[in-house]
Amino acid sequence: MTTLSLDPALVARARQLAALAARPVIDLAHRHTTVSVERAVLRLAGLTGTDPVTGEGAPGVGGVGGNPVDRVPWVNRVVDAVRDQVGLESGVALPVWHALASGKSLQGLAEDVGAGTARFEIPTGADADRAREAARDAAAAGIARIDANRRRREELVSRHGDPPRRPWIYLIVATGDIHEDIPQAQAAARAGADVIAVIRSTGQSLLDYVPEGATRTGYAGTYATQENFRLMRAALDEVSAELGRYVRLTNYASGLCMPEIAVLAGLERLDMMLNDAMYGILFRDINPRRTFVDQRFSRMVHARAGIIINTGEDNYLTTADAVDEAHTVTVSQLLNETLAKEAGLEDWQLGLGHAFEIDPDRPESFRLELAHALLARSLFPDAPLKWMPPTKHMTGDVFRGYLLDGFFNLAGALTGQGILLVGMMTEAVVTPWLSDRDLALRNVRYVLNSAGNLAEDFAPPPGGFIDRRADTVLREAVDLLGRIADHPEGLIQAIADGTFGITKRPPDGGKGLDGVVATGPDAFNPALELLEAKETADA
Repeated sequence: MTTLSLDPALVARARQLAALAARPVIDLAHRHTTVSVERAVLRLAGLTGTDPVTGEGAPGVGGVGGNPVDRVPWVNRVVDAVRDQVGLESGVALPVWHALASGKSLQGLAEDVGAGTARFEIPTGADADRAREAARDAAAAGIARIDANRRRREELVSRHGDPPRRPWIYLIVATGDIHEDIPQAQAAARAGADVIAVIRSTGQSLLDYVPEGATRTGYAGTYATQENFRLMRAALDEVSAELGRYVRLTNYASGLCMPEIAVLAGLERLDMMLNDAMYGILFRDINPRRTFVDQRFSRMVHARAGIIINTGEDNYLTTADAVDEAHTVTVSQLLNETLAKEAGLEDWQLGLGHAFEIDPDRPESFRLELAHALLARSLFPDAPLKWMPPTKHMTGDVFRGYLLDGFFNLAGALTGQGILLVGMMTEAVVTPWLSDRDLALRNVRYVLNSAGNLAEDFAPPPGGFIDRRADTVLREAVDLLGRIADHPEGLIQAIADGTFGITKRPPDGGKGLDGVVATGPDAFNPALELLEAKETADA
């Protein structure tokens, strides 16, 4: 595989500065919990379902409860009741499992919450010890299921095999109706897709709850629910056996419910999750503090589940110039790497993002794209980089767009990308037809079949255009990381200053800040305890 001979001292300095810049948000995550982290504990313990009572609707929706998407999940009801009665500074586990000491089931306790009869208190002494032990056992059962799913994935990959080549071909399917998504996903796999991504319904990232059940309505995507995960995973298992290669499933652990969706993904054996440190902050205006606490827990779950994360650096280049701001992509990749490894993820799980978004009318645009892609590959040689297709400069000229996607596919082949999202010639113009998808897959197959091994022969000369451009971007990234690391607030201040994607987000702004809680001296999260113990044992 071709890589550049980057200055090793400069690379080491970049990672050192990334660690310094990320330290304030890591410390923040260690000192806080959120309502979604606490709800994730209850989901690991097996609490599912929604309050059937109509009239109030789900948090932030104002529905009437008739549509399953509008109903309040029991985990929300229980966490809200605990917070109202005793606060969340100690976590949800101690008061909930103390209340269960009388022999009531978790489901029964949730129904008492719905009826307004549940009473919570923070136990002490022997009562607290018993509650901790019971909560650990309950969380351990959920983690054991995640472990079993990881083993099952390994068994199926061993039986059916991985795709015969890299990059893996990644295709989006999302109609809004899970029962329509399934045949489309299976057809896409038969046509050559290695990874199926079910994009979420517009706005779900701003819901402070996870809808329940199989859903048949959704705008520009399908709701991420546990049942939808289960149905699609089963469908892809079926087509994996038919094709003789394991087809991977992707969804989105972002927004206000990152921890819960990560748990549901582990419980239903998803293989990849969109999980970026900053995407929700920048592009969904979710509070930075909420995001950094939630992303650490969610990534710990992904680490345990053997899930590959995909990060969202490509989005910066849709709002900022892809050449002038190329170094911010590199900075974000280094920060995402630092935060991911602190949470226990390994190199093979880091689908760090970048994109083919330079204006094609710019002189030497393809050479610049190759320089940026090779810089990412050289910095992260063991990571399955996620290469994203052109969107910003797709104009509606489908012939030009199809050619541009061909150049994108060639750049991916030449630079050894790990995951290639299929570009559509009608990108950003209309919702692609099935015929558009078929043509896009033919484009990918042609390039990979005819030039997939060309990376063996592609070696940019030292001191040449590509080598010089990569060195320039890396030096600009180190300079920026130095400025971020010098500030006491580190990354949080950099986001407030509009460093990434030219979007400014203040530390106390955005959605979800009211769901962040500073933990007290007796704080207890059984899931976090078990996940951190595993991480320590593996270190």
